[in-house]
Amino acid sequence: MLAELQSRIDAKTARVGVIGLGYVGLPLALLFARRGLRTTGFDIDPAKVEKLGRGETYIGHIPAASISQEIQRGHFEATSDFARLREMDAILICVPTPLDEHRDPDLSYIRNTAEAISAHLRRGQLIVLESTTYPGTTDEVVLPILEKSGLRCPPSPYGTDGSTVIPSEAMGGDFLLAFSPEREDPGNKQFQTRQIPKVIGGVNGASALAARALYDLVLERTLLVSSARAAEMTKLLENIYRCVNIALVNELKLLCLRMGIDIWEVIEAAKTKPFGFTAFYPGPGLGGHCIPIDPFYLTWKAREYEFPTRFIELAGEINSAMPEHVVTSLAGALNRRKQCLQEARILILGVAYKKDIDDLRESPSLRIMELLRLRGARIDYHDPYFPRLPKTRRHDFRLAAVELTAETLAQFDAVVIATDHSSYDYAFIVRHARLVIDTRNATRAVTEFREKIVHC
Repeated sequence: MLAELQSRIDAKTARVGVIGLGYVGLPLALLFARRGLRTTGFDIDPAKVEKLGRGETYIGHIPAASISQEIQRGHFEATSDFARLREMDAILICVPTPLDEHRDPDLSYIRNTAEAISAHLRRGQLIVLESTTYPGTTDEVVLPILEKSGLRCPPSPYGTDGSTVIPSEAMGGDFLLAFSPEREDPGNKQFQTRQIPKVIGGVNGASALAARALYDLVLERTLLVSSARAAEMTKLLENIYRCVNIALVNELKLLCLRMGIDIWEVIEAAKTKPFGFTAFYPGPGLGGHCIPIDPFYLTWKAREYEFPTRFIELAGEINSAMPEHVVTSLAGALNRRKQCLQEARILILGVAYKKDIDDLRESPSLRIMELLRLRGARIDYHDPYFPRLPKTRRHDFRLAAVELTAETLAQFDAVVIATDHSSYDYAFIVRHARLVIDTRNATRAVTEFREKIVHC
């Protein structure tokens, strides 16, 4: 079975299906299409499927031309017909893994996707889960659902030197199953998808080798690890590392504010050390589809082993509390001007979770806006990437972006810089605003009217 799939991959006749056409799945599907493989994207959202069918884009950093080109070449199509999964040789799962209202893992998207695959699973197919999750999801959750089909993929331990498996006679089964964590960084112009090394772990050696063969077609480097669990833990380590270090500088920022020290100056000075230091930066909270969520996946799983992950949980608590700190700082700044937060008009600059992208997943701006409304403030926003605020899983503000003019800025009691987009003219903003709450050090180069600026 592995040899048959390998030959189709080598000949570029293997058909690839990608489930979930968001910020991870769509770039991955187009990458396979550009390499000449017939690639089908699957999504439950008919609006996405219709847009892609017309050669249009809904993700800012993916040009429509790159979609329409692959459609015209016959290498890419999108569908919501999951019965067509049976046509695929390899199926890659790129669906959301959010937290529920109790901050526990919500695996409903993974479970539903696995059920859809199971209903159409056939012998010889390779299934790869890319969605970030806790160690054990691939073999404890996905595998049993897929085996409802009557087909089997027996787990088997194997060793690896990073490029092959040991023993070389890798065990397989009726189908192949692996985990390979996505490493997308929307808006990163330095590292494109194909340049980012791909970590791969299988439930058995044959699955690991099959996944490596597939990804080797489109990526510059792949790395095998000894199990799907090791690959799952690798992804969590990467993001927990960032979460913990961001929490550290966020906590130091709070202390530096009390001590009258500029944390940004301190970080820049520390960066001059050529070894033993990596710069992380404070902000209004964490955003994106990974860092605010992934640590809680591990802490949840750790309870099964009666192991308290105190360090990780503390980091999550610190980062989660930053939007409240922003609102408290804003209220204090208004009070010093003999104004009240209730009924104050507040303009939020930037709703994307980081600069220069059209992605607001888990954006701290949304939590700041929610808290301000709860405190009685009247809120508006501006973001060049969002003319209207779309409904999310937790928020539905039903707002459209206001124009960023001198007259508009002067109408608000305070402007909160929540996302430091490069397109903003910060000197202009400070000149015309009454009060500026800077959560990103975006106004560091502004020399006039600095008395209006409050860093928080």
